[in-house]
Amino acid sequence: MTPASKLVALDVDGTVLHENGEVSPAVLDAVATASASGHMLMLATGRSWEATEPVMQQLGIASDYVVCANGAVIMKREGDDYVRHHVETFDPTEVLRLIHNHLDDGRYLVEYPDGFRRFTEGMTEWNLDGAEMVEFDELLEKPVTRVVVVSPGHDEQEFLKAVEDMGLHKVTYAIGWTAWLDIAPFGVNKSTGLEHVRSWLGVDRTNLVAVGDGRNDIEMLRWAGQHGRSVAMGQAPDEVKDAATEVAADIAGDGVVTVLTSL
Repeated sequence: MTPASKLVALDVDGTVLHENGEVSPAVLDAVATASASGHMLMLATGRSWEATEPVMQQLGIASDYVVCANGAVIMKREGDDYVRHHVETFDPTEVLRLIHNHLDDGRYLVEYPDGFRRFTEGMTEWNLDGAEMVEFDELLEKPVTRVVVVSPGHDEQEFLKAVEDMGLHKVTYAIGWTAWLDIAPFGVNKSTGLEHVRSWLGVDRTNLVAVGDGRNDIEMLRWAGQHGRSVAMGQAPDEVKDAATEVAADIAGDGVVTVLTSL
């Protein structure tokens, strides 16, 4: 990277990836042009590494680091491979039992430090390749990097209220577009993961750019926007837009393209 190069953190779903799982040709071109210009593009996502790697290949990105699991896992490139370089965990027992007592129809997934996942019956909206279905009690006791909770019986606003009423403590959490909850270790989010990366790479804070659309992007957008740029996608909830320094077009309009071409 040159002193003028930007470190560009891109969310995946709803930012570079459309709902059908595809990346548009315009985004591919913009990513290639920005990378060729010397900017370091990287992904910062709630996804596991196993679900992130195919997106990187699709985009043609080979960054030094990748922030996964909302900051709990940071992958580092070593030659042609990536290794788990920084992993943060927590004991999910207390939070899982609390949520289980509040949700009659909750479906659960946990991810372990090595990337292995376990889930309960009814968790159908996620990529579960290589994961193991277990009873709820088998999700407890062992340290995890991430917990996902889905509640099909609630719409988004009902779920927001239900989670607020639970009074979750000692964890960091974000609520998705539908009734799903993403839980990370306390104090861990995309911004904490990206700050590690920024420090390791020696990037000046004025050269930061972040783009996202979800509630799990709020800390990242505030972090980047303190000294650099942070961009919310056009379809983002108001609280996400409020955390950013600017707003782009929505995913249907490939808003990230305008950001990348403006670097």
